[in-house]
Amino acid sequence: MALRCLIVDDNAGFLRSARLLLEREGIDVVAVASTGEEARRQTQDLRPDVVLVDVDLGAESGFEVAGRLHAESDGSPPSLILISIHTEEDLAELVAASPAVGFIAKSHLSAGAIRDLLDRRGGT
Repeated sequence: MALRCLIVDDNAGFLRSARLLLEREGIDVVAVASTGEEARRQTQDLRPDVVLVDVDLGAESGFEVAGRLHAESDGSPPSLILISIHTEEDLAELVAASPAVGFIAKSHLSAGAIRDLLDRRGGT
């Protein structure tokens, strides 16, 4: 069964590229969102297995969006993975303090990276 994914990023070009890449690699991208509010609605409506949340969402903090998605999920929350153009070392403490199962740099985003992280962290 394909992993169902929601991608949250305010860059339309990245959303298109990431969706194409992940779908080509066997991930079912059920939706994309460019704001925290869109992400909340999509998460509630579609119940994805995993949500990729950009750390820098324009005026919003991806860390705050991830926290809200985790807190507002009724039942079992999706696995949250933070993504960014920044390196993991730059964000390690913030990632560790968040409800996310981990972090993937945008330059390393792939279906394999998502599955490896979920397997290592006991996610979906």
